[in-house]
Amino acid sequence: MPGPSSTAFIFELLCRGGVQRLHEMQVHGRSRFGPLWKARFGPVLTVHVADPALVAQVLRQEGPEPRRALSCPWKEHRNLRGVSGGLLTLEGEAWRGPRRVLAQGLLRPGAAEAFAGPVATVVAELVARLQRLQRQHPRGIVPDIGTEFNRFGLEAISWVLFSSRLGCLGDTGEAIRATDGVIRCVGAVLALTLVTMALPRPLLRLIPAPWDAFCHAWDQLFAFAKGHVDRRVAEVAARGPLAEGDTCVTDLLAREHIPVSSIYGNVTELLLAGVDTVASTLAWSLYELARNPGAQAALHHELVAATATNGATNGDSDSATAAATAAALGRLPLLRAVVKETLRLYPVIPANARVVSDCDIRVGDYLVPRQTLITLCHYATSRDSRFFPAPDAFRPERWLRHGDTGDTAGDTAGDTVGDTAGHPPGPRHPFASLPFGLGPRSCVGRRLAELQLHMALAQILLRFEVRPEPGGGRVRPMTRTLLAPATPISLRFLER
Repeated sequence: MPGPSSTAFIFELLCRGGVQRLHEMQVHGRSRFGPLWKARFGPVLTVHVADPALVAQVLRQEGPEPRRALSCPWKEHRNLRGVSGGLLTLEGEAWRGPRRVLAQGLLRPGAAEAFAGPVATVVAELVARLQRLQRQHPRGIVPDIGTEFNRFGLEAISWVLFSSRLGCLGDTGEAIRATDGVIRCVGAVLALTLVTMALPRPLLRLIPAPWDAFCHAWDQLFAFAKGHVDRRVAEVAARGPLAEGDTCVTDLLAREHIPVSSIYGNVTELLLAGVDTVASTLAWSLYELARNPGAQAALHHELVAATATNGATNGDSDSATAAATAAALGRLPLLRAVVKETLRLYPVIPANARVVSDCDIRVGDYLVPRQTLITLCHYATSRDSRFFPAPDAFRPERWLRHGDTGDTAGDTAGDTVGDTAGHPPGPRHPFASLPFGLGPRSCVGRRLAELQLHMALAQILLRFEVRPEPGGGRVRPMTRTLLAPATPISLRFLER
């Protein structure tokens, strides 16, 4: 199997900034070595897979309990601190129980809409904050929208996980300072994960600062989550049966008698995933819509028409009305297409890791030994011109069918590209874009993330026209475990 030498690979990672360019290294690797190549970092051999058909071949052989990695700093932190992990770090039976409960509560059709009321309230607070900020600037510019969307993500996910209100989007300085500390911890974990993975253990012992900062950030997140879980469990015990619609993820796990240590681990990991995932995708969506005014105008027209027809975007936070609104938004084809196209260009998880532990597996023309780490290169496959003509261009219409009635293609094994007038799609493959993964290890919060994105985009675009910052340059992505903007995104918000 082709691939770079160990020396060249380590030099690229540690000396040429490759740790922050892992997504680009996927594209370069495919161009140089083809769709399948190997790379060795110390004792760890990794097989990179950058073709949709080969990705499908791997996922179809992974079994009912796939492993994400042989080892990782997140698991090392859990072992060092003696705390339980969550869905992102657990394996086997310890993973299966919480996964079953959370999939039932979050992934089944319509389940996420139970949280539409709280999300609608937080979206309204976000829109009000954006309005305050743009009015403070003579040209209506909101600087660093990622920071605002991180606050939105933390406020929304805290309500979903703990039924907690934090005040992230208000005007209270103390509340914002406290919650910004949590957001900084999320950022530190994501930034330091790849550093602590890449640096050899002897070097980390010699220079312990990255590892110590990484562990401290996780400790703070666990302490934050534990305090809110304990408060919610005590509150429910004191009040008795909950009213209909008054529920959260902590309640779902507690009702199924998941051990409290496992609840701490699961909600802490969901907290981290829930903040950055939605914030980055929302920022990228508005960034691309600002740079593509035709797409923004078409989406605004769709939203206005939906409001005129059935009030689908009225932003009401009443639980029943909000749930109906969320369901209606999920049927708007262009809104869904904008989110899909954003996630194609900027997949939150640019690569997934798998370890097929039971037996050797065949991938393409090669037999890959058991216990080999396999990296599924989603960033490279989602920018493959064979499946996405003009792969670097933002074209939401590529996801639409002729005469689309609101049900866009493929919600199972990835989403297939539709027949777009004027832009005939290349050969289709359902595994070319998998922003939420697939199978037993797919993102359990997918429907909740989509609900937040649809509701936030709808309300923002109904109230503002979004334009690029005058004089602002092109924003590139970088890898910091997840894919994130390399520089802050600032945009101009003009009230409609």
